[in-house]
Amino acid sequence: MRTCMKSTFFVPLHPNLRRVTYMKKILYIILSAFLAVSCSTTRFSFVRMTTTEGVIDLKLYDETEAHKKNFVKLVKEHRYDSLLFHRVIKDFMIQGGDPDSKKASRGKLLGEGDLGYKVPAEIMPERHFHKRGALAAAREGDDVNPEKASSASQFYIVWGTVFSKEHLKRMQEHYSKRRGKEVVFTPQQVEAYTKIGGTPHLDGEYTVFGEVVDGLEVVEKIQGKRCDKNDRPLENVRILKVELMK
Repeated sequence: MRTCMKSTFFVPLHPNLRRVTYMKKILYIILSAFLAVSCSTTRFSFVRMTTTEGVIDLKLYDETEAHKKNFVKLVKEHRYDSLLFHRVIKDFMIQGGDPDSKKASRGKLLGEGDLGYKVPAEIMPERHFHKRGALAAAREGDDVNPEKASSASQFYIVWGTVFSKEHLKRMQEHYSKRRGKEVVFTPQQVEAYTKIGGTPHLDGEYTVFGEVVDGLEVVEKIQGKRCDKNDRPLENVRILKVELMK
C-alpha cells in the first residue's frame, strides 16, 4: 500500500518559477476537465444488452451525440435493467425502454411510459438509416410532435425485410410525393436494403443512433415471438441488464 509522507525539507521556489508552476497547474486542471467531458460523451461507444433470449452488442454513433449521451446516462443509472421488450412485430422491429414495463402484469398494455423529457431529433438518413440491426429512438406522432423529438428512453431495433431495387424505386416516388420533396436512397441504403434488409419507410422520420454489431440472431429470435393483439409478447422478453463497454 502506498502511503503519503510529508517532505522533511521544503525549498521555496523562485517567484518566476512559482508563476510557471502555477500556470502549469491551471493548464493541467483545464486539460483534465476537457478530457473528462470528452470521455463522458465519446469514451463509451459500445453497449452490451443481456436479455432472457441472449446477448446483443450495440455500437452507439458519435454523430448522434445527444442520443448517445442520453443512452449512456440511462445505462449508467441502470434504467434499462429489468425492462421488457413490450412491442414486437415480426419482420419489422422489437421495441423496449418503457419504464412502466419493469413490474407490468402479464397482458397489460404498454408503450406510454417515459421519463418526462424528450431528446432533440438527430435524423440523418443519408448516413444512419434503418438497415437490419439499426438502433433507433421511438417517438410520439407528428400531430403532437412535429419536431420529431425522440422519447427519452424508448428505443427499437430494426429487423425488416429485404427489398428489390424496383420496389425501392417505387418507394422513392411514393415518399417524394407524400413528403413534398424528392426522396432518393443513397447507394449505401440501396445495397443494405436489397442485401440484408431493413425498414426504409422509416428513414427521415426517426433518429437512428446505433446498430447491432453482434447478436442479430437474438433479435431474430425475439421478433419471431408470438404476441397478443397489442404486439406484446405472450411470454415476457426481459432486458436483464445493460452494460457499457469501452
